[in-house]
Amino acid sequence: MTIGLTPYLQFNGQAKDALEFYHSVFGGELGMMTYAEGMGEGAGDAGGNIMHGSLFLDRGIHLMASDLPDGMEGNGYGTISLSSSGDSESDASELEDWWEKLAGESTVSIPLETAPWGDRFGQLTDRFGVNWMFNITATAS
Repeated sequence: MTIGLTPYLQFNGQAKDALEFYHSVFGGELGMMTYAEGMGEGAGDAGGNIMHGSLFLDRGIHLMASDLPDGMEGNGYGTISLSSSGDSESDASELEDWWEKLAGESTVSIPLETAPWGDRFGQLTDRFGVNWMFNITATAS
């Protein structure tokens, strides 16, 4: 049996913009369904908001997102952690590229640099309020 863990983010009307931005950063296959597509006229004013959004990456990463339905409170922003393990230069390079693309419009709380444990680590909050942690193993950098 294979078990997967999929980060699921919830937004207040920004899911489409966030998913399109993450698609520009990570690539992969993006799919979105609006409330109108899923519920028809029953969606009301929320019809243009995202009911189900998925971004599948080649590396087995699956990111999902939606807009909160009207009247539902909450914040599903959370933290997403991306890390490399082993000695693959291509993994390290890809994570560095993702960091640079995300960091451009983000608030960097910890710059991507060598951490006390020897790996390179950084943390940022993107323009949508999502926290991202990156860890690149010392042998991969």
